[in-house]
Amino acid sequence: MLRPLPLTEHCADPLSRAEHVCLGVSPFNSHFTVDRIAGLARWAMSNFLRFHFFVPDGPSAFTLEALGYDSVRAAQKAQRQGNYTRNKIIRALEQVYAGDPRSVILDSSKLENDRSYLSLLSEAHGRFATDQAFAEQCLGATNWVLDKRLPEGERPNRDQLRCAVRYFLAELPMFIGTVAVAGVASSVFAYHQRVGFLERLYRGELSWRPLPGQGFVILENTVPETASAERPE
Repeated sequence: MLRPLPLTEHCADPLSRAEHVCLGVSPFNSHFTVDRIAGLARWAMSNFLRFHFFVPDGPSAFTLEALGYDSVRAAQKAQRQGNYTRNKIIRALEQVYAGDPRSVILDSSKLENDRSYLSLLSEAHGRFATDQAFAEQCLGATNWVLDKRLPEGERPNRDQLRCAVRYFLAELPMFIGTVAVAGVASSVFAYHQRVGFLERLYRGELSWRPLPGQGFVILENTVPETASAERPE
């Protein structure tokens, strides 16, 4: 059973309104098996009027470049993993959802033509370029992500962080304004891990703040899961 925990007090109201939830599914993360994704969909449909899955597939190439892949190979690998992740979501939704699975997946191909997303993405890059304190917070969040992908004992250098941060900046519009992208009055973004940057964001400690009606919840599984043998790629 999934239990949503509001990230901050600010997030409790969008959760209680139960209008929309956006479920983040990270490429290259073996946590997201077909069974888990199906469970997320069941939970979303039981507790919210509408839902979407968000897959930052294209931007994952920036993380791969920071790890040493050339840009062409990074893009190819990101595309393959994006297809794999998208297909898992489709297979999961085919089990539990009566509608077209593709209609509730927000991936790069869909968001690259979304005006609300692109406007927020432009603002994310603008703030990163002009607000040093905000930029350092973004780089700190990127360090948390990239550090887990490097060999033991290695730490990301500044160039790697500035390359990989483009992945985080591509995610930021969904944390700031899923309400705008989905065209709803209230929404929560749901993920299974707590991120320090987002706690500061939703407490209003950064120069950029979430749009009205936007919240974030951490999904806690209250029932132990059995191990899955599914490969991450």
